[in-house]
Amino acid sequence: MSQPATPPIASSPALGSVAQRLVSLDAFRGTTMALMVLVNNSGDWNHTYAPLSHSSWNGWTITDVVFPTFLWIVGVAITLSLGGRLAHGVAKSRLMLQVLRRAAILYALGALGYLLPDFDFGTMRLLGVLQRIAICYLIASAIYLYAPRIRTQILWIVSLLAGYWLIMTLIPVPGYGAGRLDVDGNLAHYVDRIVLGHHNYAFTKTWDPEGIVSTLPAIATALFGMLAGRLLRLSHDLDWKTTRLFFTGNVLVALGLICDIWLPINKALWTSSFSLFMAGLDFVLLAAFIYLVDELGYKRLVRPFVIIGMNAITIYMLSELLAIALGAIHWRAAAGTISLQSWLFEHCFAPLASPYNAALLWALAFVLLMYLAAYAMYRRKWFVRI
Repeated sequence: MSQPATPPIASSPALGSVAQRLVSLDAFRGTTMALMVLVNNSGDWNHTYAPLSHSSWNGWTITDVVFPTFLWIVGVAITLSLGGRLAHGVAKSRLMLQVLRRAAILYALGALGYLLPDFDFGTMRLLGVLQRIAICYLIASAIYLYAPRIRTQILWIVSLLAGYWLIMTLIPVPGYGAGRLDVDGNLAHYVDRIVLGHHNYAFTKTWDPEGIVSTLPAIATALFGMLAGRLLRLSHDLDWKTTRLFFTGNVLVALGLICDIWLPINKALWTSSFSLFMAGLDFVLLAAFIYLVDELGYKRLVRPFVIIGMNAITIYMLSELLAIALGAIHWRAAAGTISLQSWLFEHCFAPLASPYNAALLWALAFVLLMYLAAYAMYRRKWFVRI
């Protein structure tokens, strides 16, 4: 599977009555999906521009924004979808069963992606990107349904972030001690080594960037999105909502930067400061999308992203399967075994530009191809739901 990024929980033309009025929601989701395809499909990983790769450890790049944004959008979708159905009298027990079904399908799709093409169950990645979304979606939905008060949900966020902070800084790791936040000495990676074993991420082998302990603050990321969804459901005008989203986002960004002093912003560990900072960015970005698209009316400008956002999970799976297929098809050549992906890149893209720009051209071509697939589905009114 390619470098990790993540799709939203559902691909549909709308996420409740609020989403039907806000084109910006699909535009935001589609833009994030297009960015995901871009950063996941470099033509040459040895010549990829730094912003299109994950931060090596502490800090962040635009690539590190993709996954938390999807989880945040999942939270928004939970509020808009479940909130609307609760308002129409659907029983919580029925909704919870549907949530369980969707989470199971998401987890299965994620597992399938890491099984292909060899179906090696002995080294299958257990906690990949879709699996984390499934877990966060399940737990956040349960909190939304059975702890509906906003104060309780905020308490959940604070408890998850503070609890993770305490776990990572106070519990000693055998051979390293407590409070280590380097690659080998931190508690989250120690737990992954012991519990997941051969089922860790293939590129890291001994730990998983979507591991067990770091899922706790990832749940908080989805809960932040739930709070944004609650704000969107309020019966206020768009100016009021945009202002509140923008203000809340800036407060969270500031809190994340302050917490970075003691617990660095780190995507691989999904630190509490990372969760705060990225949620803040998402509040601000959604406010900008609402202002530009729904208030100023720049809807034609974002129409390609809206189309991608309407079938986001399908486009994600299609992009992953295509990348797997291009890497799995091999044949013998004079210089040795070569994959279809390598042959296409070396013969069609590498001659066009410098190594870095050729790698970028391949990624952009991948995005264009996925848009064409999304557009074909849009024209045929195929909107895939889980």
